Amino acid sequence: MNLHRKGRAALVFALVVVVAMAFRVSWNALRDIAGAIGADGTAATLYPFVVDGLMALALIATLVLSGKDRVFALRVLAAYTIASLVLNSVHGLVPELHGRSVDWARLADWDPANWALVLLATSLPVGSIYFSSDLVAKVLHHRPAPIENAEESTNTERNRSRSDLAVSTPEPITPNVTALPRPVAVGFIKSTIPAKPLPSIELTPAVPIGSRAVAAESTRPRGATGRVPDAARTPRPKRTPDELLDEARKVTADWPDTRLTAEGIRREVRTSPANARTLRDTLRAERGLQAG
Repeated sequence: MNLHRKGRAALVFALVVVVAMAFRVSWNALRDIAGAIGADGTAATLYPFVVDGLMALALIATLVLSGKDRVFALRVLAAYTIASLVLNSVHGLVPELHGRSVDWARLADWDPANWALVLLATSLPVGSIYFSSDLVAKVLHHRPAPIENAEESTNTERNRSRSDLAVSTPEPITPNVTALPRPVAVGFIKSTIPAKPLPSIELTPAVPIGSRAVAAESTRPRGATGRVPDAARTPRPKRTPDELLDEARKVTADWPDTRLTAEGIRREVRTSPANARTLRDTLRAERGLQAG
């Protein structure tokens, strides 16, 4: 554990050294660029902190944040790294920027390129204010996720402790047999008094159980359980199609069109499904003619 901490501390120290040396190398270029776009001596001295300082802040934010916030910090780091690379390249390509006596110099010979470079150099301080404040706010409001490995290890230890316990086996249950007392031989003095005779116990003869009374069979004739013959049935009156149609018209006179269904007509008129569908179609056709 101690070696692990020392290794991490050495890694962080090496990172700080590399960043400090890279910042010093980029210092002159960014300072001369700031002077070329119109910054005074103090502003030109502080300009490298705006670009490279935000890069260091974004690097720290990527180590702390996670998820979408980490992606945002990486994008800010990449954007300012590219901007610093462009400005350092311009400083190397324009020799006029190397002399401190020059108060104003062009960053490029071509006017559109010069305007783009000036816009880039002047927008970096404004972007640094926005991105640095946003990154700091994200870091301050960041809540680290709970360590899942610790929970899993705890559950594993619990399961092991439970499995390592000896399984308690119940003791065999022995039948509770009451032992009869063993006869103890005791010597008695013979008594001269004659023993009183015990009365003899007469056994009562068992009375045979009589047979149960069985209910007598009924002499009433049973009803017919088979199918009722057609001659014994009451014939139902058969209605003609016109009678069915007249009855359906009366029943459905005040019905709305949505209620005019074959099932509803079948229940009210008491007819077959086929007749109900025929009546439904006929009534809908009559209503369509009346509406037209």
